Amino acid sequence: MPAFIHHIATETPDFIYSNEFTRERMKNWVSEPRAKRLIDMIYERTGIETRYSACDDFMKEDGGLFHTLPDGTMNSPTTGQRNALYAKASRELAVKLAHKALAECPHFARSDITHVVFASCTGFSNPGPDYHIIRDVGLNENVERYTIGFMGCYAAFPALRMATQFCEANPQAVVLVMCLELCSLHLQVSGKPESIVANSLFADGAAAAIVSAREPAHDRPYYRVHGFHSALVPSGEAHMAWDIGDHGFNMVLSAYVPDLIGSNIREILGGILDKRGLTPADIDEWAVHPGGRAILDQIEEQLSLPPAELEMSRSVLRDYGNMSSPTVMFVLKGFLEEAESERAMTCAIAFGPGLTVETAVLERCGAAISTTQKAQPDALAHAVI
Repeated sequence: MPAFIHHIATETPDFIYSNEFTRERMKNWVSEPRAKRLIDMIYERTGIETRYSACDDFMKEDGGLFHTLPDGTMNSPTTGQRNALYAKASRELAVKLAHKALAECPHFARSDITHVVFASCTGFSNPGPDYHIIRDVGLNENVERYTIGFMGCYAAFPALRMATQFCEANPQAVVLVMCLELCSLHLQVSGKPESIVANSLFADGAAAAIVSAREPAHDRPYYRVHGFHSALVPSGEAHMAWDIGDHGFNMVLSAYVPDLIGSNIREILGGILDKRGLTPADIDEWAVHPGGRAILDQIEEQLSLPPAELEMSRSVLRDYGNMSSPTVMFVLKGFLEEAESERAMTCAIAFGPGLTVETAVLERCGAAISTTQKAQPDALAHAVI
């Protein structure tokens, strides 16, 4: 019995920052001329125009989690201080998104949800967002809940795979999957290129999916799940990593990551496509996690894709940055909203520490309802452009 992704909803925190604003803020917090030049060069090449954050501190010169010290450098809050904001902001964002997902998918009621699968790698709290989704949204208190922690940018796929397995085993299961990351809480000012790259890319956001084996309503596009595949690139283990430091989580993001992904992507895709008698030429839509512009460039080159094939990934990168685990779901949502054909084979790909590559083959079914009913961009109520 197949499982279906009936709906994908997304949400962002209130505060939005332009690439120009964050670049100048970071330059003000470093003193070395070389670091300032690197910031200019790296931020110019990101392909990002705006990013969202749970922090409004970046607008302020003093006060709050991040502020400027008398010597002009940035105050570096402790991991505990950063995590305290994660506990508060993640609860608010998760509950808001759960309400939104259910409101946008009226074929499912709160009482229908049997499982909650929550994925995050940017903070810890217990009871956490998975608990608050049940209590604050008013789900049944016997809903089974699971947290997938610290997996990084590819965590949406283990979460969706778990949901699919629940639904295949129990046709009555209805799973709310949520990926939520507050990456900006782990900002660290440094002149090291890998630190500047991380600061220039990562952002905050959340995405949720409703998964079940029920026959889908045919008044909106949805995905039929065909399968998932996991692969490792052991030579990349030291080039993408994430650990806990005294002043936030430490991100290692080497400049070699795009090349490592590019040189292995064909072999990795063979693992999931060959099993289904498919080739890259059979894929109609590529939902690639936009980990950075260079990664998208490598995949486009290695798979000989026309530039338009990765436009959805590039547009998510441009408007939101790399939000870690929710990002690929933003891409998948974009394809649902802009669907013009009745069917399309979709290959979704995400990358993370390890180096780990997760892939999924999905079949998009149904065209978008109409252009007037497409979701509008998140409100820019607190925009700093």
